Amino acid sequence: MSARFTVSKAPDDIELDGAGKTPEVEIIGNEPGKEQSSKKYGDGSKAEMSPFMDQEKGLQDLALYEEEIENRPKIASLLNTLANYKSLPEHTEMPGDRKSDRPTVKGAQMGTLMGVYLPCLQNILGVILFIRLSWIVGTAGALESFFIVLISCCTTLLTAISMSAIATNGVVPGGGAYFMISRALGPEWGGAVGILFYLGTTFASAMYILGAIEILLIYIAPVISLFGDITELGASQSSAMLNNMRVYGTGILLVLSLLVFVGVKYVNKCAFLFLMCVLLTILSMYVGYFTPHELKFCDMNDDIALQFDSSSDSNCAFFENGTLTELGEMYCPNNTEICQEFFKENSVQWKNGIPGLGTGQISRNTFNLYREAGDVLPREKGTNNQVVADITTSFYILLAIFFPSVTGIMAGSNRSGDLKDAQFSIPRGTIGAILTTSIIYLTSVLFFAGTVKGEVLRDKYGESVGGDLVAAAICFPSKWVVLIGAFLSTVGAGLQSLTGAPRLLQAIAKDNIIPFLAVFGRGSKTGEPTWALLLTAGISEIGIIIASLDSVAPIITMFFLMCYMFVNLACALQTLLKTPNWRPRFQYYHWSLSFLGVIMCLALMFISSWYYALGAIALAFCIYKYIEYQGAEKEWGDGLSGLSLTAARYSLMRLEDRPPHTKNWRPQILVLCKLNEDLVPKYRRILTFASQLKAGRGLSLVSSILEGDFLTRYSESQAAERELRNMMNEEKVKGFPSVLVAKDVTEGLAACVQMSGLGGLKHNTVVLGWPYGWRQSVDDKAWKVFLDTVRAISASHNALLVPKNISNYPSNKDKFEGGTIDVWWIVHDGGMLVLLPFLLRQHKVWKNCQLRIFTVAQLEDNSEKMIKDLKTFLYHLRIEAEVEVVEMPSGTIAAYTFERTMMMEQRSQLLRQMKLSKKESRMVAQTLVDESHVSIAPKKSNSDKKVTFSSEEPSSSPFDSPGILDDDGEEDLIYEAPSEDSVGDNKESAQAEPQQAKDMTDVKLNFQNHPSVSNVERMNNAVRLNEVIVDRSHQANLVILNLPGPPKKKYREQYYMEYLEVLTEGLERVLMVRGGGREVITIYS
Repeated sequence: MSARFTVSKAPDDIELDGAGKTPEVEIIGNEPGKEQSSKKYGDGSKAEMSPFMDQEKGLQDLALYEEEIENRPKIASLLNTLANYKSLPEHTEMPGDRKSDRPTVKGAQMGTLMGVYLPCLQNILGVILFIRLSWIVGTAGALESFFIVLISCCTTLLTAISMSAIATNGVVPGGGAYFMISRALGPEWGGAVGILFYLGTTFASAMYILGAIEILLIYIAPVISLFGDITELGASQSSAMLNNMRVYGTGILLVLSLLVFVGVKYVNKCAFLFLMCVLLTILSMYVGYFTPHELKFCDMNDDIALQFDSSSDSNCAFFENGTLTELGEMYCPNNTEICQEFFKENSVQWKNGIPGLGTGQISRNTFNLYREAGDVLPREKGTNNQVVADITTSFYILLAIFFPSVTGIMAGSNRSGDLKDAQFSIPRGTIGAILTTSIIYLTSVLFFAGTVKGEVLRDKYGESVGGDLVAAAICFPSKWVVLIGAFLSTVGAGLQSLTGAPRLLQAIAKDNIIPFLAVFGRGSKTGEPTWALLLTAGISEIGIIIASLDSVAPIITMFFLMCYMFVNLACALQTLLKTPNWRPRFQYYHWSLSFLGVIMCLALMFISSWYYALGAIALAFCIYKYIEYQGAEKEWGDGLSGLSLTAARYSLMRLEDRPPHTKNWRPQILVLCKLNEDLVPKYRRILTFASQLKAGRGLSLVSSILEGDFLTRYSESQAAERELRNMMNEEKVKGFPSVLVAKDVTEGLAACVQMSGLGGLKHNTVVLGWPYGWRQSVDDKAWKVFLDTVRAISASHNALLVPKNISNYPSNKDKFEGGTIDVWWIVHDGGMLVLLPFLLRQHKVWKNCQLRIFTVAQLEDNSEKMIKDLKTFLYHLRIEAEVEVVEMPSGTIAAYTFERTMMMEQRSQLLRQMKLSKKESRMVAQTLVDESHVSIAPKKSNSDKKVTFSSEEPSSSPFDSPGILDDDGEEDLIYEAPSEDSVGDNKESAQAEPQQAKDMTDVKLNFQNHPSVSNVERMNNAVRLNEVIVDRSHQANLVILNLPGPPKKKYREQYYMEYLEVLTEGLERVLMVRGGGREVITIYS
């Protein structure tokens, strides 16, 4: 029989090989007749007890994961949490921690029929079907009307397929379409499209209200007009009708807004009533298509409907009992011969406006009859009481007017939080509703064209049939079924829009991607979006003030088409990028269908109204840039991030194929930035200089080194990287920060130079700070790290920029109003010295500086020809600059130069001797006293050069000036790194090591009375060149000159640093440049 075991902790003195006392293992199996023994679980510590917290459930089997279970949930409890997921938006926060404070969340109960299918039907079938579809059929003809409906329904069907794929790719909380789009396309585009979707829904409420007022005033109760009689000829398009619509529309808007403000539960109670009205109205229309009707209208010449009262037969005749009727007098009041000719050519008669199916109306209504405003027939102006076109019509205009009638497909997805199974119901309910409504619209087009006279169809307001609505006249059993049903359904649709739009705005506001909308995220105690409702009512009032349904409809078309386009785009991107999280349950989608939907939406936007389309796109772009400017720090795993990654990978692969052409070369900068003790960049100006040099273009990498072990300093490196990023943002450096933890700073810097960047997107220029305070440091790490890094940069064929006196460089807020940038072009470096000032002058700080280029000539050079050639070269480079050739004097070497060289060498030897052992260091003082008595013959030089010295004595030595210190007065090293360099770094010390090993007490300081000839020559060159530069450029805003190459022999390293100090003395701002070994500028286009 199986038994369960507990394992006690092993004694502390147990050996690893198993020797010693065996750990206690206690059997706690349930044997008959025996009680379970007491359970022991180790020493009682939390770490020991954690695997056995619930031993009755067998958790002791997870002892291997003891440390994990302390901090991570067990999968059994995690699954229970995931399975009982409640559909709350991401931004939903519980008011309190106590159960009594938490709102009660009602379980989702709605299925496909009540939750998706019927709401979509109610939103899709609306005002356009009842009051505009017959007019569209009569104007565009059966053929083009069928195509208008078909292309609109196909667009929404493709969008529904894409939406179904997105909706079934995981749980969709409250927020509906906005949630799906924003999480698929990111906060920028998600916010832009969300605002457009909100505006479309808000203006849709205005359209529904205007449609309801039109039905009420023209067809139900014209007597309630407040601004005159609207039953007179042409009164339906008069200003009186527009004013009536504004007043009554505002009143209905207030009533509906108050109903929404009171509570959504009352709106939901009315929704079912409105839905039943829609279904009953459509059913009565379909019955009416197959029943006979008698709708008289006065027809003139079989193609013109007359706008007249049909109460008397004499109203449709020119003569009655040989005398002119009122109609006859209207067209020919004098009854002259001309009138007689008119009466012979024209005839009027009563006709049935609804002949019914099988009367050949479909053939007469097949083709379009587009008219301009005021035309009774194409290119024929209407007169007297003829029914004329109130607006100019075309295929595009009618498409824009009709398209809002197929919107509303997202009503089901907006209720995703209330569905039992949203992933099951949304695709089936939405696509089913679209197919149903598409059949209704397409068959209605054919039935209208096959049963009603074209003249009556083109009569938008029913003025030729006594003010009747065509859809109402055709229904069975009474026109009041359609009139009342259409009125209630349009009011209900407007109520639904006023209910949904504030919640959509509240969801956008709570996501906090548009800061100024934050106030609309607030709500009442019950969660109702009160402030959002006020804004929605205000925007809806704008649509009502327009007071024309035909003018508001194209605006709604643009907003909804933009929304649908981005839904299709989101699905297409997710499908093509194949992100790991893209696993929709709805399988009947394809990226090609989504792209077809994108193209159709975009095409319909410009076909309907190109200026409205441009306005909608411009509005979306402005919102996008605003959200981007505000820096919406939202990470929703959107598809555009995946697209950016794919595009970046493709571009990197392309860049790696071939190096950039010289014309495309620009400095891709790696800034090696030093951190202080607080892990903050020590020299802010080095980042400022990088931003001014880049002017926001190209690649910028900023790297710093932390000395130590990665495991222990990882958190510090992350904090340092955040500080680095913050300072980069403050200095407007567009790039990427990184902090490397290394045990040796020199190796860390070399690693940064080698490994920074990715693929072809790597740096080609390194900015390295000058090691201030190296003279005051006894430890040679102050300059060795700098030189080793210079060598690493040169070995990697990168260009090197060393800004000196960086604290004197201007900030981004400064601006030079004049002055010069002086370039001292001594050796060819691929054109870096010419290109850098040009790039700097692109920034506002350096924009007003003039460029001067100096070059150095020797005795054998032709200065005049050099100036001419340099001017020609700059002309071909399209760079404006003053040019000057400086001839270096070849005079004797001053004693000042000799003394400075000798002091440099003696200081170098002294510092090396100071690194000896304690026993050796005791001899240093005596040696310094006996320095004058030491007689060492100078080393013979292989050079045949002779050096002469001037008798001039300098008043002061440059060595007497103190070095540059930090603000706190302490010496500043380039990086605070331990140095393991030994004494034997130079040739002499290396030769002396064997002797020192034999007798460590036999130490002599070999100070030379005469310096090396090569050192004197280099020092003399540095002094002479510095004198020339200071003489001409001491007032320059910036001096740029060539950085000499580092010495190959290590014993010359300290001499090299001294030469650079001498070369740049007396200059406020210096930028030393060393090329990377390739041409960076060209004269060719």
